[in-house]
Amino acid sequence: MSKSSIMKSMATILKGTVTALALFTMTQCTTTSGASAADEKTFIVGPQTADCTGVAPMKCLQVKEKPTDNWSNFYTNIEGFTYEPGYEYVIKVKTEKVENVPADASSIKYTLIKQISKTKK
Repeated sequence: MSKSSIMKSMATILKGTVTALALFTMTQCTTTSGASAADEKTFIVGPQTADCTGVAPMKCLQVKEKPTDNWSNFYTNIEGFTYEPGYEYVIKVKTEKVENVPADASSIKYTLIKQISKTKK
């Protein structure tokens, strides 16, 4: 085998390897659920609700994303999550952008993925 035919064979093999590696990398970037990490959040839900005003006076969950954050009012519901006063929860939720929402509704839908913990407070 001549030097030039060996070089051509190696170039062909490298092209195929690069293509295969690129395809493998692209397929590994997708998750099995079809959601990216940006579509999931972990919330700490406080043991008490707070009076708040959305369209009308209501009770809001107290939520934060990190233990060092301040509690903030959470004005919408989390589908699949049942809140019980007196417990602090750590939950993982999926967030989805909602199209054509009414002016008084959230543009993000929250769905419970998993309750990580529930602690009596």
